[in-house]
Amino acid sequence: MRKRKWLYGMAAGAMLAGLLAGCGGNNNNGASSASPSPSSSPSESAPASAPASEPAKNVHLRLYTFGPELTYNWSQTLKAYEDANPGVKVEAVVLSDKGDTQEAMKKLDLAFASKEEIDVLMFSDPAGYAQRVSLGMAEPLDDFIAQDGGYKVAEEYKVDTTLNGKVYALPGKFNPWYVMLNKDHLDEAGLAVPTDWTWEEYADYAKRLTQGEGNTKRYGTYFHGPQGGGWMEFLKLKMMNQPTNSDFLKADGSSNLDDPNFKATLELRMKMEKEDQSSVPYTDIISQKLAYRNQFFNQSASMLTIGSWMNTEIGGTETLPLTFHVAVAPFPKNNAGDPVGYAPVTTDYTAVSSISKNKEEAYKFVRWYTTEGQLVQAKNVPSWSKVSNDQLTPIIDSILAGTTSPELVDKDSLIQTLLVSKASEMIPAASYQAEVYRAVNEEYEKLILGQQDVDATVKNSQERTQQIIEANKK
Repeated sequence: MRKRKWLYGMAAGAMLAGLLAGCGGNNNNGASSASPSPSSSPSESAPASAPASEPAKNVHLRLYTFGPELTYNWSQTLKAYEDANPGVKVEAVVLSDKGDTQEAMKKLDLAFASKEEIDVLMFSDPAGYAQRVSLGMAEPLDDFIAQDGGYKVAEEYKVDTTLNGKVYALPGKFNPWYVMLNKDHLDEAGLAVPTDWTWEEYADYAKRLTQGEGNTKRYGTYFHGPQGGGWMEFLKLKMMNQPTNSDFLKADGSSNLDDPNFKATLELRMKMEKEDQSSVPYTDIISQKLAYRNQFFNQSASMLTIGSWMNTEIGGTETLPLTFHVAVAPFPKNNAGDPVGYAPVTTDYTAVSSISKNKEEAYKFVRWYTTEGQLVQAKNVPSWSKVSNDQLTPIIDSILAGTTSPELVDKDSLIQTLLVSKASEMIPAASYQAEVYRAVNEEYEKLILGQQDVDATVKNSQERTQQIIEANKK
């Protein structure tokens, strides 16, 4: 209860500050409710069960989401649920028409602090999810899951949303990182589309794909980070393909920079940029403010390691048309004997609001939405592990149909990569995580700019991280 009172005060203060700055507003600004439209039938395979109970009567659920109608197809999705559950009305309160998650989370915090009638919450990233769980915004789902057959989230879904031994949300979409490949360049070099490969093999591919010199040079790969404490995935390349301990900090908030895979990632980046000269120089990325989409679609780089949010653009767009054949490969492994598929993953954390007056009905909707509802929505690849190849294909077809040249995409390689991909154990974000990211980023810049070697970079990163941890204990 103290956490909620603190949150109310925090949000009220934020609202006042926003008003004084002239940029605040009513928390309903930009929100909208989905309206009914024709829907498709839910999948007939392996339906997700719900706790047995009498049919609901006149239940109105309010779903607070950052996802706009265009990319989440709420009209069709919610109507399908309402048709299958007479007496239940689900209203989508869209907190950002342009899908701006930061704007949406600010409005969500204010709405919660104002005690609006919120039944279902959606969070866009693990840090935001963990933070709001700690503030008491999400209801634990363990009792509902126990009544619902006692399924294991780690088995039922490709993303395990367990936090501190409890489940507070179920995952919706499944966006693993993968490698986009210029297949024409691969064919020219006599290279096959990888289905299971290591970072050593990735580096070899990049070296063999690199051509030319100067302004017309074509690089084998492009790494879009780190930048200003962001895009830190590119300094964890050999950490994020592990089932556990995939970040700079451990679950208890202690440092994980003694993991040899952190040093190995630094060595990989140095080898590819300085020795092989197969990756776009860091100085060019920063000074020229390069964009990863342009680097790949303009064929300045043959490979791009990035998140599968690119599914909606992989076939080209009006701004960046696709003029070559593109294929997809899984996130590389460290060793040949490692399991294939572990990668950084983004998802929608769909939770029951702790202040909902309809918690059981809200859970039923969350369970449906993260299983059969994903197939009805047909806008994203589902996290639900029971989705088969046959079910995934029409979803991918629908996504690719929204691009300008879907025929140039190797759909089979895309589907197979998505099917084998899986998320590592989720690590709750520490309150000082951003400070650690900035510190490690700064030490990496000293390395890549020739001001210190790898060992000094590891040592300095460890020391600065420990100082940040100690400072935040006070």
